[in-house]
Amino acid sequence: MYVTDGHALSAPAGATESVVAELRDRAEILDALHRFGLGQDLKDPRLFASSFAADAELDFGPAAAKWGARPPVMVGRDMIVTTILGLFAGRVDTTHQVTNPRIARDGDAARLTALVEAQHLLTADHGTFALLKNPYDVDLVRDGDRWVIRRLRIDNAWYTGDPAAIFAA
Repeated sequence: MYVTDGHALSAPAGATESVVAELRDRAEILDALHRFGLGQDLKDPRLFASSFAADAELDFGPAAAKWGARPPVMVGRDMIVTTILGLFAGRVDTTHQVTNPRIARDGDAARLTALVEAQHLLTADHGTFALLKNPYDVDLVRDGDRWVIRRLRIDNAWYTGDPAAIFAA
C-alpha cells in the first residue's frame, strides 16, 4: 500500500527548474489531503470540496470493516461532501493530523500514502469518541496549478473508543 521510493525527489539535484516544479507539485499534492482534513474539522464545504475531483471516489469500507460496518463507496465530489459533512454537522467534532506522507508522481497523476490520526467526538458528549489511526492510499490528478483527489481509500491500523456511535447516522 505505501509509496516506498528510496528518495523524496525524482528530479536531479542540479536541475533547478525541475526541482522547483517537483517541489511545487509535492506541496500541492499534500495540500489536497490537508484540505480534506481541515475542511472536515472546520465543517467548511468549500474547502472540503476543493480537495476532490468532480468524479472522485472515497472508500471508507476497509476502515469501517474493522468495527463491522459496511459503508458504500462514495462516488462524486458532491456526494462525498454532502455525505461526510452531513453525517457530522451539529453532531461530531473532528481533528485530523497527517503524518508520514510519501508521494510518487507520474506526469499529471500522483499517488500519496500517509497515516492520518482522526479524532471524532460527539459534540454533546465528548466522552463518546473514536480515535482512529488510518493508513490513507490516495490517487490524485492535476487540476491546473493544484492537485485534487481522484480516489481515496481509508484503512484502519487501530482505533480506540466507539466508532459505531460516531459513524452511525
